[in-house]
Amino acid sequence: MDDVLRPLIVVGGSVVLTLLLGWATDLLLRKADERHPETPLWGLLRRGRIPYQLLLCAALLRGSYDEADLLPDHEAAVGRTLTLVLIGSAAWLAIRIAAAVVETTYTRYASTHRERDPARVRRVRTQVTLIRRVVSAIVGVVAVAAMLLTFPAMRAAGASLLASAGILGIVAGVAAQSTLGNMFAGLQIAFGDMVRIGDTVVVDGEWGTVEEITLTFLTVRTWDERRITMPVSYFTSQPFENWSRGTPQMTGTVFWHLDHSAPLEAMRDKLRDILRECPAWDGRAYNLNVTDSTPSTMEVRALVTAKDADDIWTVRVEVREQMIRWLADAHPYALPRVNTADAALPPGRDGHRSPDGMVPAARRVHSHPRER
Repeated sequence: MDDVLRPLIVVGGSVVLTLLLGWATDLLLRKADERHPETPLWGLLRRGRIPYQLLLCAALLRGSYDEADLLPDHEAAVGRTLTLVLIGSAAWLAIRIAAAVVETTYTRYASTHRERDPARVRRVRTQVTLIRRVVSAIVGVVAVAAMLLTFPAMRAAGASLLASAGILGIVAGVAAQSTLGNMFAGLQIAFGDMVRIGDTVVVDGEWGTVEEITLTFLTVRTWDERRITMPVSYFTSQPFENWSRGTPQMTGTVFWHLDHSAPLEAMRDKLRDILRECPAWDGRAYNLNVTDSTPSTMEVRALVTAKDADDIWTVRVEVREQMIRWLADAHPYALPRVNTADAALPPGRDGHRSPDGMVPAARRVHSHPRER
């Protein structure tokens, strides 16, 4: 009877105690979260409830397993399994706690600096994201190493591994050159402030927003909701446009190819009226000038301003569309036309006709429908 009750009491008591401690801890964190709504720390710590309970249960079972006298023939295997679970759950809990602390620090910083310096907030967010990934990777590597050291064979092999560490390091460095390069590039991006999460960039002719940065790759979300994944080493070795560097304010251009008779002064007045009705225009500046000309058209350029890259796109398309519609309605002669005048003939050939009275086909010019 004692052989049955002892394992039941030890195992059942460990599980019940784990559930009670987990429930009590979660209750305290929930009350702390309600009392301190200014910080998300206590709410974020509640995400570690599962690894916390797993750690408690593994620790209680590991400490009381000898008293349970359960599966005595497999005592070493059960003890090692509980140790592995204990190490794994401890690493999992450490990652969750570190993530909660880092996220709380960033949230507090962002809440006080988002309005004054949004670019710096994006920089801190990028750094915080990469720091969290680095911490998770380090904790994971340490946990795996600790698990391996629980096996006697691995400890015995440690001496021989250390003896060949130099050669293995050289081989691994050559084999993982690209990966290591990307990792160092990721750290360079995080702390060199080259590109940040939320920045508007143009890479390989694609315009988009940086959505995710890791130690090895970077994801850009394009305007049409596609995702472009690129190695971070690209941004340290290739030129790219970052529209979010410095101040987010931008100046955009709109081009039209018009007839030489286009009413420029009226277009300037119309541009002013269009911008006054456009909410995306920030009111800083605008102008309209002729920047080039060809034998048949002239190039007219309008400069407009906006507070960021998204608004400058809205202003440009709005100005382009409304100006073309206004020209077509009020000044149709200003739109480009095809010259359909009769070709000049060589001297002495004017009015030359064929015997049947028709103009030769090679010299026959068809008029534009508008001139008929």
